[in-house]
Amino acid sequence: MVRHSVTPSREELDHRKATILEAVVAEYIDTAQPVGSSSVAAVTGLDVSPATVRSEMVTLEREGYLAQPHTSAGRVPTDKGYRYFVDHLRSGSIGPGQQQQIREFFTNVRGEVQEVLEQTSNLLTRLTSYTSVVVGGGHTHATVLNVQLVNLDARHHLLVSVFSDGTVLKHNVRSDFAATHVDVAEASRQLNALLIGTSLDTRVQVPSRHDHVATLVREAVAELHAEAPTFDGEQVFIGGSSKVAESFDGVETVRKVLAILEQQLLVVTLVEDILDQGLSVAIGSENGYEPLASCAVVVAPISVDGEPAGAVGLLGPTRMKYREAMAAARVVSEHLTRHLSGEDERD
Repeated sequence: MVRHSVTPSREELDHRKATILEAVVAEYIDTAQPVGSSSVAAVTGLDVSPATVRSEMVTLEREGYLAQPHTSAGRVPTDKGYRYFVDHLRSGSIGPGQQQQIREFFTNVRGEVQEVLEQTSNLLTRLTSYTSVVVGGGHTHATVLNVQLVNLDARHHLLVSVFSDGTVLKHNVRSDFAATHVDVAEASRQLNALLIGTSLDTRVQVPSRHDHVATLVREAVAELHAEAPTFDGEQVFIGGSSKVAESFDGVETVRKVLAILEQQLLVVTLVEDILDQGLSVAIGSENGYEPLASCAVVVAPISVDGEPAGAVGLLGPTRMKYREAMAAARVVSEHLTRHLSGEDERD
């Protein structure tokens, strides 16, 4: 599936048109019904008649910000209208209850990084009722904190490696000779000396000797570094896939959106492209995939030790509650960044 990147426009509207557009978008998000000039005139505080508002709405329609689904109906926002609304949206915040929920989650969450990312996706869905996406990536920048080689039996050993981003990797190391406990203990010591502070893309000088200890060290390093080509490949965790059915009316739209979410590479590409464009929200056609033409995607980056480590995101209809969704994604990404960096949770 080819993705066509769309650069959002950055046009400016005069105060009256901008106020009217904001009122139309806000009401349509709340009601899902076309918005008429009378209701806009009543809430904008512009002190103009419904006829004047209607005239401005016609102009906004002609300029591509609004559309009229039926001749006798009011107007609805277009992707361009939503984009203007989002670009001029005042920063939102989450409520005290949600703040407490997030703090408690990150104070208590345990497990390897993959488990944390998966649980975070479920947290985002609980906070917003939208489908969530958590992408974990950039792990080759994580450094080794500790390695341990453990005897399973004379020819089978377990290598456990702990990384600075909280990831724990386990590898089976096999030897074609019977290694003693002393051999394994010495190999474990040498592995720590070689690997602590290095990352998976660091070349290390392994011993060239042919004794049992050196052979164990070489085998262990080879097993660990065999992880490198895929370890940097992002992992994707989707929370609340069932919310897709609640967010979209058409069965075919639901089917297409779910099909996109099942393709990990497409999800990663979508999130990375949004961030690469310097955006926090992609709306409708901006997503570049036809099946997502009726979707909005909100993203916020996460990092570990200053290096990109993925992103959190929310997927919903273009009629999304943008302020709340953007605030939730931002706050969760900040907490997740601190958690993966090993920082304590603070209020």
